[in-house]
This record gives sequence, C-alpha cells and structure tokens, in this order.
Amino acid sequence: MPTTTATPPAFRFQGWSLFSLIAVLVLLMTALTVMLNPDLTEGVRSAIRATARSSFVLFLLAFTASAFAVLVPSPLSKSLVRERRFIGLAFAFSHLVHAVLIYAYGQLNTEFWPGRTTLGNVPGSVGYVFVLLLALTSFKSTTRLIGAKAWKRLHTTGMWVLAAIFAYSNFKRIPMSDWYVLPLGLICAATAVRLVGKLAQANKRQPLPRTV
Repeated sequence: MPTTTATPPAFRFQGWSLFSLIAVLVLLMTALTVMLNPDLTEGVRSAIRATARSSFVLFLLAFTASAFAVLVPSPLSKSLVRERRFIGLAFAFSHLVHAVLIYAYGQLNTEFWPGRTTLGNVPGSVGYVFVLLLALTSFKSTTRLIGAKAWKRLHTTGMWVLAAIFAYSNFKRIPMSDWYVLPLGLICAATAVRLVGKLAQANKRQPLPRTV
C-alpha cells in the first residue's frame, strides 16, 4: 500500500512557543534600539517607532489570516489561521511594550504630554481598550464566559476598529514624511484582502443551484 507523508507545519514554532519567540524578539529589538542610541530620550523615541512597526506587522498577519486561507490555500496560510490567536496575543504584547515606551518617553521629555490634546489621545486610547479586550478574550475560559456570538462580534468589531485607527494614524502623518504612504497602502490592501476573503467565503457557503 502507498504510504502518505504528513505535511510538515509551515511554522517551526507553534502556540505559546511562537508567542514566546515573538515576545523575545520584540524585547530584544527594543533593548538594542535603546542601547545603540547615544541619547536615552532619542533611543526610547526610536524604540516607540520600532514597536509601532512590529505591532503593525503582527496586526496585519492576524487581520488577513482567514482571508488568505480562503483565497490562497497553502500550508502557510493554514498555519496563519491556526496560530492567529497567538499572533494576536503577540501583537498585544508588542503594543504593551509600545505603551510602556510612550510612558517612559513622557517621563524623559516633560514637554511630551502637555503638547498633546485630549482629542489627539482619543484614537490611541480607544485602540488600547480594544487591544485589552481582544487579548483578555483570547482564552477558552473567557470565550465560554461571554459566549461564542458575543466573542465573534467583539473580535470582528475590534479588528475593524484597530484597522481604522492604524489607517488614520498613518494617514495623518503623511505630511510629516512620505514614507507613511507605505503603511497606509498596506492597511488599505489588507482591508481589501479581508473583504474579498469574506465574500469568497460567503459564496462557498451558498448552496449550488439545482439542475433539472
């Protein structure tokens, strides 16, 4: 009889080991960014930008995982869906480090917080509320506690709110640097991929018309 070989996983690290790997890399990146800068304040500022980028990449992976699994079925896209919860938790960890760095920068640069307005802090504050809610409900115990429907509604809403905040944050910085066009384009492309993936998934669920 012919023997079948199991398809090797696309990710060598899985589950909590994947989360731990990403968390260590984020911390290592943060430490190196701060230490390699001769000025502590500027080093922390650079680390804020670095963790913003790492959070953005991790969010894009979690945001588009299910869509890519439908549109481009492959071991990699299937692995992304399987590990989406841990990628999402890694995103929350990266953004937690980002928040700690912002607080540290505010302590080092006393002009930082007085220079910000309440309105300007609203998008980031809303974003962190959703990051916290999504992270807390990414465990089986909390999923059972709130129920499957509420969990799905929360995570769907949360992902779209975070996508909108990322888009807005990059859009408003374009006058500061043309480089912000790139992340804005990426989040717009990710939005299109997710919408097309949802449409393709919905079409697959529709029953085929009966033939006479």
